[in-house]
Amino acid sequence: MKKQRPVNLQLNTISFPPAAITSILHRITGVAMFFALMFVIWAWATSVSSKQGFVFVQEQMAGPLGKFVAIGTISALTYHILGGVRHMIMDMGYWEELKSGDISAKSIIAAWIILTILVGVVLW
Repeated sequence: MKKQRPVNLQLNTISFPPAAITSILHRITGVAMFFALMFVIWAWATSVSSKQGFVFVQEQMAGPLGKFVAIGTISALTYHILGGVRHMIMDMGYWEELKSGDISAKSIIAAWIILTILVGVVLW
């Protein structure tokens, strides 16, 4: 039996709904936090190893790269928490309809962008 199904291999033509985007971003931020945790563990271990290590980590965190990593880590954590709360609310039976799901997804993304900008302004 020969099955002929349409195949769309051009990824730039695929349009994802807001709920799919939030779900994908939730997974991406989870992975990003895993890698950020490695940096946090390294910074902690270096800072408690000696006075020079503490000063080194302080200098790194005060520099542009340290601030970028801090803002990125806090941004990933913020989105992951917002997305996790949205998923928990959906698990309780709310926001499962198409319209309310789209509104909640768009509001999560908007809140994440606003909070990331605020964190960036405060930390930079």
